[in-house]
Amino acid sequence: MDRRNFLLSGTVEAAALSGLSCASAGVAKAPEKDVNMTPPPRRGESVQNLHAPGMDQVRIGMIGLGNRGSRAVGRLNRIEGAEIVAFCDIRKEMLDNVQRKMDMDGKTNPVSYGSHETDWQNMCQRDDIDLVYICTPWLQHTPQAVYAMRHGKHVAVEVPAALTIEDCWNLVDTSEETQRHCMMLENVCYGFFEMMTLNMVRQGVFGDMLHAECSYIHDLRRRKFSETDGYWNRWRLKQAIRRTGNLYPTHGLGPVAQCFDINRGDRLTHLVSMSTRQAGLSLYAEEHYGTDSWEAGQTYRLGDMNTTIVHTDQGRTIMIQYDTTSPRPYSRIHLMSGTRGIVRQYPSENIALEPDPHDWLNDEEMKNMRERYKHPLEHEMGKMARDVGGHGGMDYLMDWRLVKCLREGIPVDQPVYDGVMMSSISALSEMSVTGDGMRIDVPDFTRGGWRVNRPMEIIS
Repeated sequence: MDRRNFLLSGTVEAAALSGLSCASAGVAKAPEKDVNMTPPPRRGESVQNLHAPGMDQVRIGMIGLGNRGSRAVGRLNRIEGAEIVAFCDIRKEMLDNVQRKMDMDGKTNPVSYGSHETDWQNMCQRDDIDLVYICTPWLQHTPQAVYAMRHGKHVAVEVPAALTIEDCWNLVDTSEETQRHCMMLENVCYGFFEMMTLNMVRQGVFGDMLHAECSYIHDLRRRKFSETDGYWNRWRLKQAIRRTGNLYPTHGLGPVAQCFDINRGDRLTHLVSMSTRQAGLSLYAEEHYGTDSWEAGQTYRLGDMNTTIVHTDQGRTIMIQYDTTSPRPYSRIHLMSGTRGIVRQYPSENIALEPDPHDWLNDEEMKNMRERYKHPLEHEMGKMARDVGGHGGMDYLMDWRLVKCLREGIPVDQPVYDGVMMSSISALSEMSVTGDGMRIDVPDFTRGGWRVNRPMEIIS
């Protein structure tokens, strides 16, 4: 199969998974050029502080039952007030697997969808669903989220929520027009160390925050190439063939954005981005599939390491790195620096503070800091979250908070503006990389709301 037919095949396969037509799937779009960064006219009301009607039970329909989706089923089944009433996947084995999970958890049999390519749309049209939970490949996130909101559903969508600036605005406009929540499932914002950091920042431990470094560094070579234990039909490998820049910025950026009050008193203004040349994927393909293999013969656009520097309105800087190719340990860095000290999570959890900022705190001092500044959610829900699991418990906390907000009719922790702000780095970094590191402005998805939005509270 030549490169053109491989990409076309990827379009068909991705569309089949989500039930989208090839034309609407938005598969591996070319980098956006000459994008109008001026916000389009608002067609609805802001959803920053949306208080949607509460509900006793959050009835959930799930699209995509692969790695992320099937694990979410197990977590949601453990949350009071959450009920999965329907799920959808075009693969029968995935439907059967989730049905077994439901049976083991003693849940009422949900209705399954997936008999044809557009069956997910039929699920979204049901009257007994309040929340559509989307865990499909990246390319389907925006069209499925928009369709669900236009059919009266709140949306929880996996990361990244959008791959183009056009899609970012589509999510914002649809959420505002329909007055439905669209929360991106950025689980790292609910990590125990990240929440402790936010608590310390709010209490002024590090002084005035000025700089952060964050990343998604995760060796995914085996999973990208695998046909049996990786991304279905190699959809993520196909992204590496077609795109460059930072394809997955949200895990690192999410917690930093909360600490820096992005969209809530500060905003991202512009960035520059550069990537190394590509080498690792070709080398891996040659060594594992042979120099004459189709895999080794591909041209991969994705540079091995991308570094993006973002500037904010309040004069802060954020370095975001992305590398899923190099043989190195996992890291999100999670380093934040202020006028009184610094905190980092990788390669080890450390804090350095005035009046002795030249040495990291020792083990006993770190233990005391963790206990003193433990986030209220960890105090109250930490044991339950760890027992249920999901990246150490952060996934469960994220789902639990979302269900709680919907039941009580209070704003979600990450409204649509946060999801698209984080996701936009993907498209913007690609513009900068393909423009030889040129400066790219970051759209204001809040349309000025960031100036009056209140900082995120330390929730309990």
